[in-house]
Amino acid sequence: MTGAEIVITADLVRDLLREQHPDLAGLAISEVPGGWGNQMWRLGDELAVRMQRRDPTPQLQFKERRWLPVLAPRLPLPVPTPVRSGEPSERFPRHWTVMTWVPGEPLDHGTISRGAHAADALADFLRALHTEAPADAPIATDRGAHPKDCTDGFDHFLEAVALNDLAADVRAVWDDAVAARAWQGPPVWVHGDLHPANVVVSDGTLSGIVDFGDLFAGDPAWDLAAAWVLLPAGMAARFFARYARADEPAIRRARGLAAMKSLFLILMGQNGDRSLPGGKPHWGPAGRAALGRVLKGL
Repeated sequence: MTGAEIVITADLVRDLLREQHPDLAGLAISEVPGGWGNQMWRLGDELAVRMQRRDPTPQLQFKERRWLPVLAPRLPLPVPTPVRSGEPSERFPRHWTVMTWVPGEPLDHGTISRGAHAADALADFLRALHTEAPADAPIATDRGAHPKDCTDGFDHFLEAVALNDLAADVRAVWDDAVAARAWQGPPVWVHGDLHPANVVVSDGTLSGIVDFGDLFAGDPAWDLAAAWVLLPAGMAARFFARYARADEPAIRRARGLAAMKSLFLILMGQNGDRSLPGGKPHWGPAGRAALGRVLKGL
């Protein structure tokens, strides 16, 4: 059974709970829109079921099961914490996890109106997360490298997105990131995938962080790019002042990575709704707004 052939329904989720966690099977179940590699189902008021759908391996869920219980207690914003594990069965030959629900609305469907508060909240969260990772922490396979090692991906995104007269300015930001000194410190914990669908907002500000499947130990600049990708215009300087650990090379790397992430959002806005479930046509405007913030700098 391929990922594309697995049809996940509320009845299937309930049957799996009856088989493996019957004490949870009576809770209300409703689908959470979106998701590509995994599909989310709300379970009662406080839980969610994360179903492996298109991810070719369960390793991302295993990573969350292993490390989120370790990290969550020291993080100042709510994150989903695994509470039960679901194993492959005849009904569903893949892994699934019951996790705590993070209340709020994904930023790709919401807005941040309290920009200063959100900048402080994001900086405090990343200060708490970006601590030295242990020797057995996961290492990234498709991200985490210095920008100079990601130029092929950047070139692909830049070529695929019609920027007209902005292309040269975006290229200049990227070239500056490529020229910046590499991370000199020990590998730290990095979320690795901070974009509008993976942060939660409520009351006009950042209120939670979700989807830690790309968690890795490495260069914090991959998360610091969120200063431009997530926060409203004019908030990057406040974020970095509050974060207080990023030197000039880290900020330059982060800005270049923010440019690449913005291009990806724009590209998914152009193509994602036709190529993948949960595709995000509304990511295009979000990506262009983020790219505008990148070009303005701090």
